[in-house]
Amino acid sequence: MNRHWPLLLVLIGSLSLGACNRRAVPTKTTTIPVRPPAPEVRAKNLDFRYLAAKGKAQIDANGEKYSANLAVRMRKDSVIWVSASLLGIEGVRARITPDSVQVINKLEKTYYAGNFDYLRRQFNVPITFLQLQSMLIGDYVPAPADTALSVTSEGPTQTVKYQQAGILVEQLIELSRARLQKLNVADPKSQSTLTVTYADFQPLQPSAQPFAHGILVQAQQPGRQPATVTISYRNVDLDKEKLSFPFSVPAEYGRNKRK
Repeated sequence: MNRHWPLLLVLIGSLSLGACNRRAVPTKTTTIPVRPPAPEVRAKNLDFRYLAAKGKAQIDANGEKYSANLAVRMRKDSVIWVSASLLGIEGVRARITPDSVQVINKLEKTYYAGNFDYLRRQFNVPITFLQLQSMLIGDYVPAPADTALSVTSEGPTQTVKYQQAGILVEQLIELSRARLQKLNVADPKSQSTLTVTYADFQPLQPSAQPFAHGILVQAQQPGRQPATVTISYRNVDLDKEKLSFPFSVPAEYGRNKRK
């Protein structure tokens, strides 16, 4: 198994925008204003304070196929914590806040600590903490402020479209559940595409909110093999207990200074 396994595909497969064209984006830390869902958008996002989930990611990327066990913890709008294990051994741990990113790679005994620009450079789009949080749990992702929306409904589905930094974003909402069913992202310039499909909706206690236990990520870039990540959540708990988000770096680990 290649030690350089695709870290971010495992950690945040539902946000695999790195498959889009590598374009220059600002690296200065900025806050991207996001408006609440427009009144005509029929999506209902998950209501919680703490979320804990465990599952498995099946990865097919860079000519390799393998699986990783995932543990995800969140404090809404505040912290995302992810642990990825291979063969029962933790390989990667990440702690992400709106203004910081910390990642330990235990396979290589390195760590990264910096601001959210790390993820923006990885994906080459202006990713925000709220967008990342939404994609991991299957929430509708509101458009940046002052962005024109196209909202249409046909049968059981509502479609919302907008552009962000030249990238086309399309979200399909299943009206019966008021939950996101599919996310399509396309870069017309590079002809790269990303599709995230949410499935296996199950009610979560205590309020029976529907949650997608299955996430399929398909990324395609011209001239490269498609990358696919399937995330299957087994156990998902909302507000069952106050969660901790442990993160410490062993003294012998070297800092990875990413450009």
